[in-house]
Amino acid sequence: MTTPSHVPVLLDRVVALLQPALDHEGAVLVDATLGLGGHSEAVLTRCALARVVGFDRDPEALRLAGERLEPFGERFVGVHATYDRIPEALADLGLAHADGVLFDLGVSSMQFDAPGRGFSFQRDEPLDMRMDRSQGETAADFIAHATEVELADTIFRYGEERFSRRIARALVETRRETPVTGTAQLAAIVRRSIPRRGYTRIDPATRTFQALRIWVNRELDGLDRFLEVAVSRLRAGARFAIITFHSLEDRIVKHTLRGLERREALIRVLTKKPLTPDENEVQRNPRARSAKLRVAERMA
Repeated sequence: MTTPSHVPVLLDRVVALLQPALDHEGAVLVDATLGLGGHSEAVLTRCALARVVGFDRDPEALRLAGERLEPFGERFVGVHATYDRIPEALADLGLAHADGVLFDLGVSSMQFDAPGRGFSFQRDEPLDMRMDRSQGETAADFIAHATEVELADTIFRYGEERFSRRIARALVETRRETPVTGTAQLAAIVRRSIPRRGYTRIDPATRTFQALRIWVNRELDGLDRFLEVAVSRLRAGARFAIITFHSLEDRIVKHTLRGLERREALIRVLTKKPLTPDENEVQRNPRARSAKLRVAERMA
């Protein structure tokens, strides 16, 4: 099977910043959000002594990444788990510490593009949004049972959508007549709920889709705590890279790293301001436009 097209974000800068910690015998990189393995492939290619342990909650992504990284043999190990299970999984592999950790947060291109996943309103399909379709509620399930207040709070909290109450009210009114089960149906409800104010760069439904995706996958739950745990598993001199795609994620990462640096002196932040894609990268890969990269180094 052909691996779907995938353009890793900020690839050269990620590898360049991680490489000093990985250029030694036995070095281990934890790719906490493996996706289709683009960043891991570059690390394994350019850091000839390093190994990668890659984690993903999506079994299909893990399978495709495994096919992509098969030429590296035992230098790559894939694990089906969410990032909060990484400490236990590393212990099972006999690894007490790592030399690098990479987080590429958000939804992969494969999940956006693959039919039937329900992440995108670019086509009409079932409203699923689960990264791991073997467990958990779908977005349609949540819309079906949540109260109007719960819907509004979720859309506002995770989508920063100021018309969240109007959208929630419209969803409740609609489901009284017919279930909200499709992406096109949801997008139409949201668009009707938001006052038109001329041209906008993003579709009015974008923030609501983001909010529901984050809720379904619990993307922000415990992220700050896990960042702290991950840092504690790094050797002195190891590096930690995090790519975020929206302000909620970036805020958590920024404040957590700042606390670890200032209060506990566990790390040194190498990117005082986040690195972002240049115009050439955004032209090649429009989905990279909102990416921010922060990198820190573990102190002794």
